[in-house]
Order: sequence, then structure tokens, then C-alpha cells
Amino acid sequence: MGDWLYLIIAIAVLAVALVVGLVVGRGRRTPPPVAPPAPAAPTAPDLSPPAGTDVAEPVAEPVVGPVVEEPAAPVLEKPEGTASRLVRLRQRLAGSQSGLGRGLLALLSRDRLDEDTWESIEDTLLTADVGVTPTQELVDRLRTRLRVEGGSEEPRAVLREELLALVGPDMDRRLQVSGSDGRPGVVLVVGVNGSGKTTTVGKLSRILVAEDRSVVLGAADTFRAAAVEQLATWGERVGVDVVRGAEGTDPASVAFEAVKEGVDTQADTVIVDTAGRLQNKAGLMDELGKVKRVIEKQAPVTEVLLVLDATTGQNGLIQARVFSEVVDVTGIVLTKLDGSAKGGIVVQVQRELGVPVKLVGLGEGADDLAPFDAGAFVDALLG
Repeated sequence: MGDWLYLIIAIAVLAVALVVGLVVGRGRRTPPPVAPPAPAAPTAPDLSPPAGTDVAEPVAEPVVGPVVEEPAAPVLEKPEGTASRLVRLRQRLAGSQSGLGRGLLALLSRDRLDEDTWESIEDTLLTADVGVTPTQELVDRLRTRLRVEGGSEEPRAVLREELLALVGPDMDRRLQVSGSDGRPGVVLVVGVNGSGKTTTVGKLSRILVAEDRSVVLGAADTFRAAAVEQLATWGERVGVDVVRGAEGTDPASVAFEAVKEGVDTQADTVIVDTAGRLQNKAGLMDELGKVKRVIEKQAPVTEVLLVLDATTGQNGLIQARVFSEVVDVTGIVLTKLDGSAKGGIVVQVQRELGVPVKLVGLGEGADDLAPFDAGAFVDALLG
């Protein structure tokens, strides 16, 4: 009886232990797997210099780009001086005008100066555009000296003296290109299109630059874009400022700005190229009159040059009359004189307007404009 009791107790204890084990096992949780730690980022080595060490500033790398060449400065031309121009004046005139002188000398050297000879002398002078009145005066003087006074004088010397008197050696041919009271001289250049007016402005600027004068050009012939561009080119060649406006701009406003720049920069001379339209005298008078009035608000006009084409003969004289009635012309520029055998126009236009020929154009070259010299002209006529 005792043994069975012990056995029962042992089974009961074993059962209780089994139940307790199952309960405890159910309350436990399996922990989730732990991910391995990420590897640490490599640490940059400390390259800083020790304390107290001088450190040079970093040098920036140059930025390499396309090589841009600077434009070369324009090479300015050096215009010819007056002396060399006068040499060429004699050469060119001798080549184109000597026929007149040779013809007159041949007639005057005849053994007998009869009426037929004097008529031939008159015809020769008229053909050369000397003009009726000057021709009659010259023939009368030659008749007196070569026939009435006994014919003792040498024909060539007599002809030279009388031609020189006819051309007017005492006329003041100086260009009035200087102003007063610190203001520039102002030259107004007028004439019809095609006479060489704009070219004359450019060539005149070269004469003044050769004399070490500072010059400003005014491109007031605004109705011809070609004239404005042409004048700009002339200015660039010798380093002269050109004041210009858009095509069709009021010419008076361009002339005003040109003179204003001349005053502001203390230039010696301002040359203004004007429009050469000749539709009618009233329109021309209004336009040129306005240009002159506007200019003189800043500085007086010191010279008005009328440009005439020597090859146009009587047409040139008609133009001269119109312009002289519109503006107070103070001097004449005869262009293309080397291309005409009618050098007598010098005498006729001076008589017509009562003002001297001051400049003559002798070719297409940049420096083929020269001061007119009466002695050189007459010597060229005589060869």
C-alpha cells in the first residue's frame, strides 16, 4: 500500500512539471535576426599642415578660350604738302592747256598781223571759253602793244603779261579757314551733284591736315547716301571726324551738329558738304539759307566755296549765277581742269561772279587738288 502511494505521487509530480514546461515555452518569443552593422565610410586623411606653417594661396587655373585678335589700328595716310601740289599743278596744266598758248603764239609771231590774224586770235580765245568781253579786252591790248607801239616787244613776253593781267594776279586767293574768339573757321561747300563737290570736301580736308590743322567734316548732303559714305571714307583715311545723320535727315541739323563738335573739340576748321540739288532757285535758296543761318548760331561762316566742273563750259556759268544769287560765294573751285582744253573758263567765271578761283582739281588722285596760282596757270598755257 505504501509503494503504490509513492508511485502515484511521483506520477503526479512529473505531470505537473510537464504542464509548467509547456506554459513557459509558449510565453517566449524568438528575437528577429539582427542585421550586421554597415561598414563605416572611409575617413579622408587629414592633409592639413601642422599649426604655424605658412600656406600658399591656391592658384586658379587659367580659363582657355578661343584666341580673339584685336583689330589693327587703321594706318592713316600722310597727305602731300602744298609745294608738291603746285609742281603737279604746273605739269598737269601744261599737258592740257598748252594748246591754247601755242596757238596764240603761232598767230602773234606772224610777220604780218592783219585783220584775218586778229580774227583767228579772237576765235582761239573764244573757243577756250575765255568769254566775249575778256577776249575783246585782251585783243585790244595786244593790238596796241604789238602793232601800234611798233612791234618792238617779243610776242611771248607780251602775251604772258596780258594773260596774267586777265587772270588777275592781285586777287586774294587765300582760303579763309580760321575762325576767331576760339571758334573754328567754317567752310560751306556748294555746287550741283556731279561737279565733284563731295570729293572736293575730302581733298580739301587733306590739304588742311597736311598743314597740321584739326578738321571736322559735316555730311549735310543727306539726300544721297553715297555722298555720306564717300565723305566718311575720306575722313577715315586721314583721321578726320565726320558728323553724319540718317538718310533724309534735315541738312541744317547735321551742319549744326558738325559745327557744335568743332566748337566743343576746339577744331581749327569745320567743312560742311551741302546738298547739290538744283530743281529751282527758290528751293535751293531756302535750303542753303537755312543751313547758313543754323550754322551761324554757333560760329560765322568764313568761306563759301562754289564747286564747278571745268568741262561743262556755259552750263557751269549758268549754275554759278544761280548759286551766287542764293549764297554769298567767296571762292571758286574748278574741278577736272586737266580734262578740259578750255582753261579760259578761269577768266570768265571770275568775271561773272567777281570772286577768285582759289582751288583747281587736276585728276582723280587723293591729292590732285591744288591752290590756284595765276603765274603757274599762265606759264602752263604758254607751254
